[in-house]
Amino acid sequence: MADRSLESLSLPLEVRARLAELELELSEGDITQKGYEKKRSKLIGAYLPQPPGVDQALPQERRTPVTPSSSSRYHRRRSSGSRDERYRSDVHTEAVQAALAKHKERKMAVPMPSKRRSLVVQTSMDAYTPPDTSSGSEDEGSVQGDSQGTPTSSQGSINMEHWISQAIHGSTTSTTSSSSTQSGGSGAAHRLADVMAQTHIENHSAPPDVTTYTSEHSIQVERPQGSTARVAPKYGNAELMETGDGVPVSSRVSAKIQQLVNTLKRPKRPPLREFFVDDFEELLEVQQPDPNQPKPEGAQMLAMRGEQLGVVTNWPPSLEAALQRWGTISPKAPCLTTMDTNGKPLYILTYGKLWTRSMKVAYNILHKLGTKQEPMVRPGDRVALVFPNNDPAAFMVAFYGCLLAEVVPVPIEVPLTRKDAGSQQIGFLLGSCGVTVALTSDACHKGLPKSPTGEIPQFKGWPKLLWFVTESKHLSKPPRDWFPHIKDANNDTAYIEYKTCKDGSVLGVTVTRIALLTHCQALTQACGYTEAETIVNVLDFKKDVGLWHGILTSVMNMMHVISIPYSLMKVNPLSWIQKVCQYKAKVACVKSRDMHWALVAHRDQRDINLSSLRMLIVADGANPWSISSCDAFLNVFQSKGLRQEVICPCASSPEALTVAIRRPTDDSNQPPGRGVLSMHGLTYGVIRVDSEEKLSVLTVQDVGLVMPGAIMCAVKPDGVPQLCRTDEVGELCVCAIATGTSYYGLSGMTKNTFEVFPMTSSGAPISEYPFIRTGLLGFIGPGGLVFVVGKMDGLMVVSGRRHNADDIVATALAVEPMKFVYRGRIAVFSVSVLHDERIVIVAEQRPDSTEEDSFQWMSRVLQAIDSIHQVGVYCLALVPANTLPKTPLGGIHLSETKQLFLEGALHPCNVLMCPHTCVTNLPKPRQKQPEIGPASVMVGNLVSGKRIAQASGRDLGQIEDNDQARKFLFLSEVLQWRAQTTPDHVLYTLLNCRGTIANSLTCVQLHKRAEKIAVMLMERGHLQDGDHVALVYPPGIDLIAAFYGCLYAGCVPITVRPPHPQNIATTLPTVKMIVEVSRSACLMTTQLICKLLRSREAAAAVDVRTWPPILDTDDLPKKRPPQIYKPSNPDMLAYLDFSVSTTGMLAGVKMSHAATSAFCRSIKLQCELYPSREVAICLDPYCGLGFVLWCLCSVYSGHQSILIPPSELETTPALWLLAVSQYKVRDTFCSYSVMELCTKGLGSQTESLKARGLDLSRVRTCVVVAEERPRIALTQSFSKLFKDLGLHPRAVSTSFGCRVNLAICLQGTSGPDPTTVYVDMRALRHDRVRLVERGSPHSLPLMESGKILPGVRIIIANPETKGPLGDSHLGEIWVHSAHNASGYFTIYGDESLQSDHFNSRLSFGDTQTIWARTGYLGFLRRTELTDANGERHDALYVVGALDEAMELRGMRYHPIDIETSVIRAHKSITECAVFTWTNLLVVVVELDGSEQEALDLVPLVTNVVLEEHYLIVGVVVVVDVGVIPINSRGEKQRMHLRDGFLADQLDPIYVAYNM
Repeated sequence: MADRSLESLSLPLEVRARLAELELELSEGDITQKGYEKKRSKLIGAYLPQPPGVDQALPQERRTPVTPSSSSRYHRRRSSGSRDERYRSDVHTEAVQAALAKHKERKMAVPMPSKRRSLVVQTSMDAYTPPDTSSGSEDEGSVQGDSQGTPTSSQGSINMEHWISQAIHGSTTSTTSSSSTQSGGSGAAHRLADVMAQTHIENHSAPPDVTTYTSEHSIQVERPQGSTARVAPKYGNAELMETGDGVPVSSRVSAKIQQLVNTLKRPKRPPLREFFVDDFEELLEVQQPDPNQPKPEGAQMLAMRGEQLGVVTNWPPSLEAALQRWGTISPKAPCLTTMDTNGKPLYILTYGKLWTRSMKVAYNILHKLGTKQEPMVRPGDRVALVFPNNDPAAFMVAFYGCLLAEVVPVPIEVPLTRKDAGSQQIGFLLGSCGVTVALTSDACHKGLPKSPTGEIPQFKGWPKLLWFVTESKHLSKPPRDWFPHIKDANNDTAYIEYKTCKDGSVLGVTVTRIALLTHCQALTQACGYTEAETIVNVLDFKKDVGLWHGILTSVMNMMHVISIPYSLMKVNPLSWIQKVCQYKAKVACVKSRDMHWALVAHRDQRDINLSSLRMLIVADGANPWSISSCDAFLNVFQSKGLRQEVICPCASSPEALTVAIRRPTDDSNQPPGRGVLSMHGLTYGVIRVDSEEKLSVLTVQDVGLVMPGAIMCAVKPDGVPQLCRTDEVGELCVCAIATGTSYYGLSGMTKNTFEVFPMTSSGAPISEYPFIRTGLLGFIGPGGLVFVVGKMDGLMVVSGRRHNADDIVATALAVEPMKFVYRGRIAVFSVSVLHDERIVIVAEQRPDSTEEDSFQWMSRVLQAIDSIHQVGVYCLALVPANTLPKTPLGGIHLSETKQLFLEGALHPCNVLMCPHTCVTNLPKPRQKQPEIGPASVMVGNLVSGKRIAQASGRDLGQIEDNDQARKFLFLSEVLQWRAQTTPDHVLYTLLNCRGTIANSLTCVQLHKRAEKIAVMLMERGHLQDGDHVALVYPPGIDLIAAFYGCLYAGCVPITVRPPHPQNIATTLPTVKMIVEVSRSACLMTTQLICKLLRSREAAAAVDVRTWPPILDTDDLPKKRPPQIYKPSNPDMLAYLDFSVSTTGMLAGVKMSHAATSAFCRSIKLQCELYPSREVAICLDPYCGLGFVLWCLCSVYSGHQSILIPPSELETTPALWLLAVSQYKVRDTFCSYSVMELCTKGLGSQTESLKARGLDLSRVRTCVVVAEERPRIALTQSFSKLFKDLGLHPRAVSTSFGCRVNLAICLQGTSGPDPTTVYVDMRALRHDRVRLVERGSPHSLPLMESGKILPGVRIIIANPETKGPLGDSHLGEIWVHSAHNASGYFTIYGDESLQSDHFNSRLSFGDTQTIWARTGYLGFLRRTELTDANGERHDALYVVGALDEAMELRGMRYHPIDIETSVIRAHKSITECAVFTWTNLLVVVVELDGSEQEALDLVPLVTNVVLEEHYLIVGVVVVVDVGVIPINSRGEKQRMHLRDGFLADQLDPIYVAYNM
């Protein structure tokens, strides 16, 4: 179609831009003509006039243009040093690439985590030692050298957007979802999101609005094959960028969170029919079995019998007899040749030397250790063999010495440091085997770590050992007449081989002498060994195949072993092939790693000839991924004389020794067995040969036939050992003489592994002899060939499907073009979270890879595993090079890695968690039930015997007391009366930081001072009665005098906390705001603060010109006022109380004179306050109950208040308690911050305080003044800590107040002690209260918030419907009392809020009473205790603020519960705050530790919240200590934190966005 006709089409701008981009790609040769045409037609197809019935074209894809530089980056010849052939299969790599390519079309933007610069720098090149390529493990290949890599296409430049297109959460149809990335033609949105992802770290300004980048196209998401209606929940791309409620997002929201929300949005589920049931065991959703899942259909298998073990006449009766025979008849025959690191023969051990030296060792062990009477080692005892990997000769001599002495050798690794990975478990094994002696070589003994005195230290967890060097020169010659006693092989233990389990524990497998001999015979027969053959051994000679062939069977057949140490392989990976040629060796024992290394290095070699080899034993042939190494090796070396039939994979296990081995044949026509199996089938344990779906297959090779003299079968891996069907994968079991017999000292485990009786489906055992579980998963194929598809240890059962760790590793490593991780330095394991296994992948990252690169690699690994294995990865972590714990041969120590991960000690440098994708068994979201009408509630309450939840304090009207102050309506009158009747009675004493009296006030002093202030207000301030005055004073006497001065002048005081001199910028604006909002006509303060308010720093923070007149009360007029103001009406305003709530709202409430007097009276009665009493107060006197106790109560009740400013405790934490002790105070009030200061600051000083005479035994009540749920952990630790100083444990209690009523509860002097109940946290989420026993799961302790004050009535109401609730419900606390505040004081006068909070009525029941709504959720319980007036006591429990409760998944969560769990998750988390953003849970944690630990916290936080609260964390933010804002009452300001986070002001160490 000509361009002219394009003009006639009205194409959107982005399509035009895309066309231009295509033209450019074509001109630069980045795209073929054919590709160009295809894409162009696709682009404009949607806009061409269409014949009816044709669907709209699919949305266009946006490929990232591959610039020549970026593609050539991937076309370069790749050094294959990084490729670990153990897992490499070209087929698999292609499959993975194909799977990823499939994903390319369905894109998604994933927010990259943001990281503080210091963390990024840490991962730069110079911060690391280059990873010791040696780490080259049992499992690793990193040998430098080039090999032609497969050139990959532009895949390398896949952008972050091509992320996992994740299908939809539990939806039953395939849902449409739209991609948020196609716009702006050239993908500007994308670049923007990516640029933002990168600039996030430095840029703290508000990011631009991202709401406009959306697209109307929708993409069909395919359902995975064979799935059912319930698709495993995954997430589709988002609809519009808006919050969960459909509100467009404000521009300051960080684009990342936006991306995340979009990524995780999902369609609403269909409504559930049943709602929450009352007995509710909150059920986790159980994965329903897929009706289409493959099931085994074959017949029951038959046990497979190996060939007869032929008895050869000259076979020795025992292995020692063989050694004696060869040592005496052919002493010059070479037995073992060792190599140095240059590949030169270092030493040749002949059979003669082996025989004489072993005898010498045997003699010395038995006769030279301990004394003649008390030898240290007797026959049958266990001794450790500790020899390095480069000294097989010394090991062999010691091993045979032990056999001759009839002691049991336990070969172990050399402990290099006191804290080697896994070394502690080895120590446990030695301890349980009763080992007291360790044999070692001279060089090894010198190399062991020593203490300053030259002693070898005791290694962690090890028993005390005597180290015994076995070099001949250190040993005594045995006497002429001494000969070892050589018996025929019997059932005594010959040696113990150690084995590390999945969980890291180390077990010792005992092998008897007869098993040892029979095993050698079976290997000799299976491998066709003959006398004097030469064999090259690259394996570890201390255990497994290396020991069996290279140390034991070789001696039986007088063979010559060429031992290649690991250190030589690191320097020259070809060394073993060179030795095969040099010695014309017939047999070589290798691992697939060694074949891979040889492939990498072979190019520069001419004269290699492998035609002498008749058998190449591949020790790890049981790893399904070894097949690719075998094939590649054969390909390359076939031209050098290697025959196909020479390659003999074998399968072995520590318990069953050699399980199966491929026999060397001379017949090259018989190809080895191959199986191409469906990976999907294998996850259900079913064998399905796969042909069509090439992406997810596993190609396995056979490991030959069953061993001679053995019987093999496969049984179901779990439950009763029932025989498998022929097309079913099971655990291979073997019945033979040549196997281990037990785990040393562990009879229970031995029974489960070594004494298994496989049964037929009818339940009959198939043999009377026990079988042994090999730990290998596999099946017996046609022709009796054994196939192994995995190990039991690597098995991970996720939602009922079995996945093998090795397969997952292989897929991860096939994500090719990326050069970010070391192959072979990758660990895959599963952790149990929320009743299912979750897959974790940990890999070592190369030091030169960038953040983006690694993140991109991680996202592609997730896609690949998702495509190929249909399983989600829970966590993918990258750690710096060389930091994973290693096994002695350099492989990764899996269980230690897992342990570090779970302890939060792995220190990754990159983490990607995907809980949203993997966790599919969360309980169903709760659907709110339809509202029930009033009648049924009333009836329901009667029927079920639940009381309506209401309670009240004592009735003020009926209390007869001789309260003189009651005569007066106003506090100002009470003060005047006290000044006349008891002028010299001290009302207030202020203490300074030394605990001495700084200032005190008697009744008359206070009265006179107030008079002078009143004069000053009238004369200097020219104020009228009713004007508002802001009092900006430090806690002290001045504040009190100023308050009464205002009352005397008829002004309305507002107490305001002064700005902090060191922190003016943040504290002064709050002062200014209160002064403005309260409409203060004047501001009273001290001279010092006066200067501060007018200082230069203040001018920088606020506009100082707009302050009202400032009066300085340090200089007062000398005269008295003409008269003292008396209000005309008790309902007039007495003072305003301003406070910032925990949600960050500044609210002022109006307190009338009547309410103030009623308040003071209520407290007086509850606490029994009289003029003779003394009360210590350590509170901030600016709002709420703190202000009332500090300024008002003493004047009303006449008691003496000892005032301790809380700020003084920062310098002297003991000040408050010392004052309480010194003044013999019985009642004291404090805040949580004060209690915390004492608990943290004085924890270690209780002894010295006792010595100073601190005595708290007189304290009757210590009340914490608060507006929150009682902090039970803090009050309990305070009580425990100071119990030794005489504090009565029941003295500590809490009070509760809020904005509408400053004190509702307060523990008085009489009445029962505060009670604690345990409620079910899960029920609480459904607004139900269910009491449980202490310590039961999901229990939450709640402490009563003090006693209800006299004159206060409480009812629990439903916050939505305003109906009264029963006892067992959580609802809003409503209060009716004479001292309720009379309303909010606001400039805007928000009437609706006013009437709702202060004048609410119930919707049914008692609809006359006017209640104030506290905004707090709680419940009432009638207890068994009796009140002072003999009635049963009603306890009020406060659960949390309604504003802060988070509604997630239809349930109500209280932030504090989640925070408590998170703080327990890791020792470095000092504080935590949570909030929601749209529907995401955001967890902010303060890290007290090195920034390297920041990423450790992400998985731990995610796990604990899932386990304990069934919630998925959306974002984890790690910040420095002190970032979470806390108000003066010690309450967290979560909403401030949320605003700071969304505006990017927190400077976080790390932000992780969970997928």
